[in-house]
Amino acid sequence: MDRAPGLSVRLKLTLSYAAFLMVASVLLLAVVWVFLLRYVPDAYTPGPYVGPNRSDLQRAFVPKAALMLGFLLVFGLLGGWILAGAMLAPLTRITRATRLAAEGSLSHRVHLEGRNDEFRELADSFDAMLARLEAQIAEQQRFAANASHELRTPLAITQTLLDVARNDPDSDTGELVERLHAVNTRAIDLTEALLLLSRADQRSFTRVDVDLSLIAEEAAETLLPLAEKGGLTIEVSGDVTPTIGSHALLLQLATNLVHNAIVHNLPDHGTVWVTTSRHPTSAVLTVENTGEKLSLQLVNTLVEPFQRGTERIRTDHAGVGLGLAIVKSITRAHDGALTLTPRADGGLCVTVRLPAPHRAAARGGT
Repeated sequence: MDRAPGLSVRLKLTLSYAAFLMVASVLLLAVVWVFLLRYVPDAYTPGPYVGPNRSDLQRAFVPKAALMLGFLLVFGLLGGWILAGAMLAPLTRITRATRLAAEGSLSHRVHLEGRNDEFRELADSFDAMLARLEAQIAEQQRFAANASHELRTPLAITQTLLDVARNDPDSDTGELVERLHAVNTRAIDLTEALLLLSRADQRSFTRVDVDLSLIAEEAAETLLPLAEKGGLTIEVSGDVTPTIGSHALLLQLATNLVHNAIVHNLPDHGTVWVTTSRHPTSAVLTVENTGEKLSLQLVNTLVEPFQRGTERIRTDHAGVGLGLAIVKSITRAHDGALTLTPRADGGLCVTVRLPAPHRAAARGGT
């Protein structure tokens, strides 16, 4: 926005300091003058002691008072300029960091030293904002690169299959169609997952009353055939667990968690535990599974898009590597918290903590 040039804040503060000092000095001199006039006669009075009258006082006081006011004006301007510069130095550093951020340099930090005050609180908040922006942009760049790679893979496979078919007219058309269908299905699944991830990030949904226990049961029932096919057991437990959010997105969240617990489980005789619990300020969904032992360092990367902790054992229902990334986005869109913890005996424990109905309603929004 174009603005007309104006006085700097430092100059305004300097003039304010000087004006305040001059007003205080004038008032002080006025008080002194009035006090002296009470005890000095208007003219000469006869007596044993002859003292000065008001005319003598005026000739002696007024020039010196004017000289003092002039000195105080210069002192106020100079001192005010120095004090204003010292007070505004932190703001100058914050402004410089803001300009660098506007030019695209998000790595710069203010790092304002000293004890806490308004400027340091502003600088710390600005540094924290820059850190979040830098992390989000880096995450988006990694996501864009990974998404491009994942989308390019099925297209490259399709191109290869078509080239082979064109160079070999006698090839099995039925097998080609089947393989193209599988590749196309994967591309569609990946595109739909990306759209779902974008929808969750934009929070473009209506919040309604939801029971997490019913959602957990629905997700487990939907994926039960997949679990039984691999010899796995799904155990669902928990009381009524109300919250507020999108039923479709929360069902997708629970389905992704249960699906992830199934495909990253033991080859046989594994277990998936799905539990819900109600707390005074939150509604909690927990999904645990048996499986290989995972390191904490590996677990911390699982919510990144296209990251996988172990090899899948259910390749017939593989997914696209966005399951936990979608869970993270849906949880964040519902103002919740997602926690991943490796189990001591192997496998993973995922906890989704969402606001209780009254807390979620207080935040509002759609």
